[in-house]
This record gives sequence, C-alpha cells and structure tokens, in this order.
Amino acid sequence: MSDPVPTLAVTGVTGGVGRMTADILADAGVPFRMLARSPEKAPRYPGSSVARAAYSDRDAVLAALEGVEMLFMVSAAENKERLGEHLAFVEAAEDAGVQHVVYTSFFGAAPDATFTLARDHYATEQRIRESRMRHTFLRDNLYIDFAQFLVGDDGVIRGPADDGRAAMVARADVARVAAEALQHPADHLDVTYDLTGPEELTLAEVAEKLSVHTGRAVSFHDETLPEAYASRAKWNAPDWQVDAWVSTYTAIANGELAGVSGDVERVTGRRPLSLDEFLRDTRP
Repeated sequence: MSDPVPTLAVTGVTGGVGRMTADILADAGVPFRMLARSPEKAPRYPGSSVARAAYSDRDAVLAALEGVEMLFMVSAAENKERLGEHLAFVEAAEDAGVQHVVYTSFFGAAPDATFTLARDHYATEQRIRESRMRHTFLRDNLYIDFAQFLVGDDGVIRGPADDGRAAMVARADVARVAAEALQHPADHLDVTYDLTGPEELTLAEVAEKLSVHTGRAVSFHDETLPEAYASRAKWNAPDWQVDAWVSTYTAIANGELAGVSGDVERVTGRRPLSLDEFLRDTRP
C-alpha cells in the first residue's frame, strides 16, 4: 500500500520540469494544486486546480498555499531578482503552513561556486534549512535537453570549458525523482540528491555526439575569457546574465560539474538517460 499523499502544490507547471512532474503525478491519480504566474498557460488535469501566484506576491502565495503541506518549488526563471523572489516565496510558504519543500537546486550549489547562479541556489537552500519546513533538494546538473542549443549557427559550441566534464541530466529524470519524493515524502526527508546522467562528458565529446545524431558537423572551440565575453556582446544582455552564461563554462573547466551520481537510479529504480539515448529518442 502506498504512503498517504499530503495536500500537494506544484509550481513551474508552464515550464519543463514542473510540467513533466505534474504529468507523472496526474498519471498516478495524485491530486494537486498548481501555482502559476499565468494560469491560462497551465495544463489541466482531472481533480487538480490552478491558482494565480507569482513568487514575490506574498498575498497570492499565502492564499494559494492555504491547506498545502507538501510543495514542489521549481526554481524561478533566471532574472536579476530571482534570489529575492525565492526568499520571499519560501517565507510565504513557511507562513502558510507548508511542512515539506522539494526544491530544484543546482549541482555543486555553494556560496563560492564558480557558476554564479549556483550561489543563489545555495542561498535559497539555506533559507529553507533555516525554516520550520522539512526539505528535499534536487541538485540538477546541466540539462541534456539543452545540449543542442549550445551550438551556434556556424555549428560550433563556444565557451571557456577547456577539457572539463559535465554529468548532464535529462529533465525527464529530474521530474521522475521529484515525483517520487512528492508521493513518498517520508522516504526523502532532509536529504540532498545530486542528479546526473550516467556519464560525464567534455564539450568536445558532446559536439561529437551531436554530429552523429543530427547529421550536422558540430565542433567545440575552447574560448579564452576575453573571447567568451566578446562573443556574447552581440546580445546586449545585462552583466549578471553574461556572467552566468560564461561561468557555466568556467565551472565545467574547474571540474565543478563533473562526477556521476547514482541518485536518479537509487530514487527511481531506473538508470538515467545518456546523451546518446536522449538524442535518439528525440530525433524528429
């Protein structure tokens, strides 16, 4: 007999991991409440509801989380104010009476992480730890799903990653871990999972695999730091965003995204997808 499922709320349902997790829960017949900035974009499931609530809108969050015990908190879209949004949301969730938060963090989250946004994830984790709520942290590596989007129009992946390795994970595997934790919270109290794929790859190896599966010649160019900033200047992005883009690659170079974890398989009982498998399964 399965564990009783507490009153559950899910965020991020208009995005990848949140939507995939919601699909799994709905397929399992688990009712839940969805929180969305744009409810009209949210999916619809039998027995589930949707409430309008942005992370920074305290009153809306308090109303949306009334009676909720279990919360899936998908990290907000990248923006300059994201950490503030996270902290406000955690405070409101605690005040609303939420008992347990499952949060999508980042692999190697630390106050001194090379990847700038991993520092914000660490600060969010710390605020949750300091609350009265129990937690399950899902520290996701880079998403395999985005590997194809690293390639420029000229077929080159550019970044100062050197020959560092990343143990990229599929969003579908993160969603399966999240769904397990949400349905069986007693088995995942106050733990941190490192979610990776089954292999760690250099970006040169990623390029080779993309070449094989897409039929397009893809290569990797190891930029210097000045080259990395110069090549991204054409987008006129704010400094914080460019720093985040570039530090993704320098984190790889520093070895901070290397190391295969068995947590996906331990939690779900299934081996995580490799890049080859993902590309094969998503081929048009």
